[in-house]
Amino acid sequence: MSRPQAQEQAVDSEGDSSLYRRDEEGTQSSHRMLGFSDALLSIIATVMILPVTHTEISPEQQFDKSIQKLLATRIAVYLMTFLIVTVAWAAHTRLFQVVGKIDDTLALLNLACMMTITLLPYTFSLMVTFPDVPLGIFLFCMCVIAIGSVQSYVLMVTVIFLPHISKATAWCKDKLMGHRESPALNVEPFSIDLHAPLSKERVEAFSDGVYAIVATLLILDICEDNVPDPKDVQEKFSGSLVTALGAYGPQFLAYFGSFATVGLLWFAHHSLFLHVRKATQTMGLFNILSLAFVGGLPLAYQQTSAFARQPRDELERVRVSCAIIFLASIFQFAIWTAALLHQTETLQPAVQFGGQEHAFMFAKLALYPCASLLAFAATCLLSRFSTAIFHLMQIAVPFAFLLLRLLVRLALAGLHVLWELRLEHPQPGQGEPEAQSQLLPAPC
Repeated sequence: MSRPQAQEQAVDSEGDSSLYRRDEEGTQSSHRMLGFSDALLSIIATVMILPVTHTEISPEQQFDKSIQKLLATRIAVYLMTFLIVTVAWAAHTRLFQVVGKIDDTLALLNLACMMTITLLPYTFSLMVTFPDVPLGIFLFCMCVIAIGSVQSYVLMVTVIFLPHISKATAWCKDKLMGHRESPALNVEPFSIDLHAPLSKERVEAFSDGVYAIVATLLILDICEDNVPDPKDVQEKFSGSLVTALGAYGPQFLAYFGSFATVGLLWFAHHSLFLHVRKATQTMGLFNILSLAFVGGLPLAYQQTSAFARQPRDELERVRVSCAIIFLASIFQFAIWTAALLHQTETLQPAVQFGGQEHAFMFAKLALYPCASLLAFAATCLLSRFSTAIFHLMQIAVPFAFLLLRLLVRLALAGLHVLWELRLEHPQPGQGEPEAQSQLLPAPC
């Protein structure tokens, strides 16, 4: 089969003429490059939690004020760096919302930008390890400046002026070579609407990447810290690998609980964005803040897995874990709250106020904030049972997700019964029963 025939067959099978446009104009679709960029940015944003989770605390040290201050400082620097990466991702998203096709120059410039971003975790580690040496801060600032220069200026200038340069080059070539003058290219002025909604697909792709990487980091910690040393198995456990693995039982329990937390938070995020039509700037901001604390869940795993090694510090560690889970989930709830402010534009009718899935979505997104806040409050009253309370929350919440729809239906049915009983005995000053009954949401 000749090349033109093969190209024609490929075009017919794919339903477009992308092959011809690639050969004639030197451009190609940007979807694969954007997928690569989203994956890389989500990885970079998430792996910066590793210097925080690997903060060395020896068994002899207590979780005192100095350790808490060190951990709080590293968490603050991690959050700042995470926000910088996500700002770079948001700028990247905005730019390529108006770029339908890319050429080799844009692709190479994008790779240069991505390479600069991959250096951020190293400079972050330097800052965390040597907080008193200005070199780490200087290199970090230089990375941020380079990212802004490449992304915000070079790419933008290329997109603005490259079409005009190509048009002028083609005109000069035609004049010099004596070719027939080609029809004038219609170069539209470049414009970007900063108030336009974010690309829902890229928000979902970036978020899925963060959740997937966080779940992967958990198993990496298991592989690194919970594989018995062969010499210890022979000397301490008489060669029994099963007995040696039994000593790591609390760490495996913490892993399964942490993975369930990551998975269920992703499930709530996935359920919400199934009903989202478009993502506003406010929703994007709350999503970034939620992902920043989701990225901190490996730290929560490290804290809970240390219960067996350092039981005297379990109360402080439980509270750190509850705070991380609460913040990750409450910003998820804030995404939905922001969407409800413009629900006709941002949400499907099913989850709008009064819709069939409204109460169910409310319960699904409010489950983890309520559970983590309740666990935190319970540890204040019953500090001796803080570990048991935390593990009970980790076990109870997955079962609550399985029974959530049934529980919501029972709760709404109970509210309807109470409302009917109240309407049977109206109090003075109440309005018409039919008008008031419309305010009560229908059962799921």
